[in-house]
Amino acid sequence: MDIEHVVDRIEITDFFSRYARAVDTRDWDLYRTLFTTDAHIDYSSSGGSVGNLEETVSFLSKSLDMFEMSQHLVTNIEVLEKEENKADVLALFNNPMRLKGGEIWFVGGKYRHELIRSDSGWKSRKLVEETLWFDRSPFGDLTRGNSEEKE
Repeated sequence: MDIEHVVDRIEITDFFSRYARAVDTRDWDLYRTLFTTDAHIDYSSSGGSVGNLEETVSFLSKSLDMFEMSQHLVTNIEVLEKEENKADVLALFNNPMRLKGGEIWFVGGKYRHELIRSDSGWKSRKLVEETLWFDRSPFGDLTRGNSEEKE
């Protein structure tokens, strides 16, 4: 393993830290810096939007308004495939969220990013969230319906 590989892994890990901070602090300017302008972002597995960057920011800013807080914990970051300026990356997430009024619910799953290296660091040109489970969600467990359809 050469030094460039180690630096790339650190920068990719930092990308996920900034991603979590952007969403949890509702910093949409920071969120925009993490994606290419033509990015495709898919949150449909959790009942969310599928679309481009601006459509996604619009969706997130409205839908996350019902929460007092969220805390994305992103772990097990794995670079599945890497070329010089591209990386296919998988990471797990666990996300407790507190609704206005105090009720807490949880969601967990996987993020799959297609990252490209830019002059300002790694950016995602494609994100697909695969929600694996919900706990205490007022909307039910959307993954149960998805798994029943697959069987």
